[in-house]
Order: sequence, then structure tokens, then C-alpha cells
Amino acid sequence: MAMEILSPHITEAEWEVMRVVWANGQVTSKEVISILEDKMNWKAPTIKTLLGRLVEKGALDTERDGKRFIYTAAMEEDDTVRDYTSDIFSRICNKDVGHVIGGMVKAHELSFDDIRYLEEILEKKKATAVEEVSCRCVPGQCQCNVNHHGRIRRENNDGE
Repeated sequence: MAMEILSPHITEAEWEVMRVVWANGQVTSKEVISILEDKMNWKAPTIKTLLGRLVEKGALDTERDGKRFIYTAAMEEDDTVRDYTSDIFSRICNKDVGHVIGGMVKAHELSFDDIRYLEEILEKKKATAVEEVSCRCVPGQCQCNVNHHGRIRRENNDGE
């Protein structure tokens, strides 16, 4: 049986550092500091601590180059984002996924290319769409039996 390897948990602050590494391929702590010091109002020791934590977690690889260290990502940005997105959706009721995605689309600025891409995905997704998504929550973990997107749902105990 193949075992899925999940990305290590990365804090919000660590995400900021990872974004710098992903964007630049390989960086020194000095480069990360120069990019994040002003944006985040962090001091150099804070950034070095974050780099160290990311190395300990296995998110960054490091290579010594004389007196300095070169940092590279040990995990791909796309894979990491996909893992985190999957984790978020695993925490909500299946019936709410479409609503949450819709909310994300509404809340973020998109280009015309982004919108075309989403339209293409949705058009292809129609081929495998179901009439109604099944709830897989344990009773009491969601409100599917009470209310779903404004519609009242009542269970009929007498089989009708």
C-alpha cells in the first residue's frame, strides 16, 4: 500500500519565508532578511529562527557555502498548497465545499484568464457532477439535517 507523504505543518510566519524561497529557488538568510525585514517588520534573529525551524521540519534543505548557508525548498509549492487545500476541505462538510469555493472566488481578485480557467474546469466537472453531494459527517458534526444553504432539511422517520 502506497503511503501518502504530507507536507509538514507550516505556520503563517513560516509561509512568508517559504514564499521567498519558492520565488527565488535558492536564497541565503541575508536575502530572506532583506525581503522580509520591512514587509513583516521582523528582525534578523526572528527570520533566522524561522529558517531553522523550516530546516528542522524538513521544509527547507540547507547547504553550506563558506560562512553562509544556501536554503532551497525541500517541497514543491504546488504540492504544499494542494496539501493545505485538501486539509481545509477535509475539515468541512462535503455539502459545503462548492459554497466555500464560491466564497473564495467572490472574495479574491481574478484576471480574465483566471475566470476562463475556472470556467473550463467547471465545464469539464459537469461530466462527473452528481445531483446532490453526500454528507459524510458523523451525526452532530454538521447541520445538513437542519439547514443547507437556506433550505430546511427534515428527516422523515416513518420511511415516507
